[in-house]
Amino acid sequence: MYPEGLGWSRVVRDRHGTVIHLSQASDGRYRLRSRLDEISPSLVRATLLKEDRYFRWHPGVNPVAAGRAAWDAATGNPAGGASTLTMQVARLRWKLNTRDVGGKLVQMFRALQLERHYSKDEILEAYFNLAPYGGNVEGAAAATLLWCGRSPDQVTEREAFALSVIPQSPATRHPGKEADRPRIAAAQARLIATLDEDDPLRRDPLAADFTLIPPAPPPHEAPHFCRQVMKADPSGTINTTLDLRLQKLVENGIRERLDRSAEFGIVNACAVLVHARSREVLAYVGSGDYHDASICGMVDGLRGRRSPGSALKPFAYGLALEQGLIHPRSLLVDGPLTFADYNPENFEREFMGPVSAREALLRSRNIPAVDLARRLSGDGLYGLLKRGGVSLPKPPSHYGLTLVLGGAGVTPLEMAGLYAGLADDGRCRPLAFLPGGPEPAGPVLLDEAARFLTLDLMTGGKELGKDYEFTAGAPAVAWKTGTSHGFRDAWAVGVQGDHELVVWMGNFSGRGNNALVARRTAAPLLFDLLSRLDLPDAPREAPAGVRMTEVCPQSGCLPGAHCPHRAPSWFIPGVSPIKPCELHREILVDGDTGRRIARDDGRASLRREVHEFWPPDLLELFRQAGVPRRGLPAPEHGIATTDGLDPGNAPGILSPLAGRIYITGGADSSIPLHAKPAAGVAALYWFCDDSFLGSAPAGESLAWQPAAGTRTLRVVDDHGRGSAISITVRAR
Repeated sequence: MYPEGLGWSRVVRDRHGTVIHLSQASDGRYRLRSRLDEISPSLVRATLLKEDRYFRWHPGVNPVAAGRAAWDAATGNPAGGASTLTMQVARLRWKLNTRDVGGKLVQMFRALQLERHYSKDEILEAYFNLAPYGGNVEGAAAATLLWCGRSPDQVTEREAFALSVIPQSPATRHPGKEADRPRIAAAQARLIATLDEDDPLRRDPLAADFTLIPPAPPPHEAPHFCRQVMKADPSGTINTTLDLRLQKLVENGIRERLDRSAEFGIVNACAVLVHARSREVLAYVGSGDYHDASICGMVDGLRGRRSPGSALKPFAYGLALEQGLIHPRSLLVDGPLTFADYNPENFEREFMGPVSAREALLRSRNIPAVDLARRLSGDGLYGLLKRGGVSLPKPPSHYGLTLVLGGAGVTPLEMAGLYAGLADDGRCRPLAFLPGGPEPAGPVLLDEAARFLTLDLMTGGKELGKDYEFTAGAPAVAWKTGTSHGFRDAWAVGVQGDHELVVWMGNFSGRGNNALVARRTAAPLLFDLLSRLDLPDAPREAPAGVRMTEVCPQSGCLPGAHCPHRAPSWFIPGVSPIKPCELHREILVDGDTGRRIARDDGRASLRREVHEFWPPDLLELFRQAGVPRRGLPAPEHGIATTDGLDPGNAPGILSPLAGRIYITGGADSSIPLHAKPAAGVAALYWFCDDSFLGSAPAGESLAWQPAAGTRTLRVVDDHGRGSAISITVRAR
């Protein structure tokens, strides 16, 4: 029935059936195939009235019309053609030249053949698939979509009569050309005039003046998304998960943001919106403008591998929560730390001192995150990312502790998959572009309790100050930012209810830009888009394995009798490291001298005071951060500095590391000796085997030049508590 090799346009529809992309066939035509039952009865009626009123009764050729046409040609008074609808299908099918008698005879013969082998409905269906409807548009389905903005079964009576007159002269009746519209209207009026006088359309005073004006150019929405689904699915019509309304909101928000950021040299952005539970992609914007070659707009930024900066930190925190290393109020150290030869720094190159896990994550502090990543057991963050679908081609040793700070490239789509698992069931599943249900579940990334606590840690932020005011309008959003090294990429990820949105800003060239700070660029864009999308909030219910308790907000421990404040905190019973608070302790002070005394000796001026017993290293961090803490009162004359104080814990050696091999050589080669002392310690004393090496104030290091061999290092504080490790020293 159809010409051999005839190509068809491909259609991509969104989740509601709206056509979002219509491609041209291989010959450059817009041509959609449709069944006869998909064609509006109004269009069938109008077409038969115009083209072939006796289509249902003739055998392919109308002998009466053919005889009349022959007589008119012989008398030199042509009054109209005799071509039947079947003959038109024959001409289109075999591409016949019917301008001469020979061509007409072949056309008639072919029409009779068609009638012999096909039913009337099959022939009529072929006509509606092959008929020209102006310009490069063929077939009723393509015509109704492009000229009326609707499917062929939804055209109105007026539209049907306007469309039916186009195939008679498609070269001069192009609805997209303003000059051709009066010709269509005139032909349409003549056709309506042939209707019975009591026909509703003929009695409609506006029908004859109706003008067919195309509502929009051919649809080419979400080009990056459509390109991917068309590559993956060869079918002619592709139904997808995309929501065109949400797509438009995201596109408009990105465009407006880039208009404002262009003066700072930030010209590109991309974003993906995912329904976490189904993993369905609802919006997909691969660049700021697909058609802008100056920003490489045709490049799909959502598939580009970029450094995520701090955007992966929540997963290190999630593993730490799951493994019982922290709870949301645990006190973490944000201060100078050295991990072998790795010296991580915070983004602002300054330290906050002791800080809660929640604040450390919300403020995206680097040192606590690296320290947590170092303490993780098993395959750590590397293993989680691999199970979560992130491509990490190198072994864990290649990335080391930098992985938690963006030391490996991640695509925004991979990031969306990770956060979809965090927001849903903790399992890895591929993102869905086509409807049909989620793919089989992969391995568990985090358990339910850890996922809940991680999202809780990420939620809010307004209380952190004016730099986080963009969160005020969305207090239920769990979010995280990431700025890559060199200011090349700015990321922001947000989870709201069952949806998650990943945003990236930057330049596809990879050029650094000091303005590309995620908290000031990508995060405001994220919250602006969430405001536009107006997604439903879904309260996060605490799972059965999570409980609420009161903790001391300063230490993160269970409050004791002397803790002045209490704050609520989630914890996982049997997993979270919650112990009684040792920070706030009561001491005895002479009210007259202000000095500490060892015991209650009955003097009238004695009073009891509660003080904070911070370890010396943390006191030094507080001082460096500009928030010095009150120290302990000096002891009374004649009393030892340790009398009347809680003995606490032995110092822990931080450098060197136990069991390691150290290579030394040269007169200037030394190893720093550093230990973590307990509260109230003033000095530390270091020994190697049986030799005294020296002393250092608590919180400071002592340089040591060791001799080769196996060495036992011992540190003792001024309370008499000590600890020891063994190392091996080799000469270079």
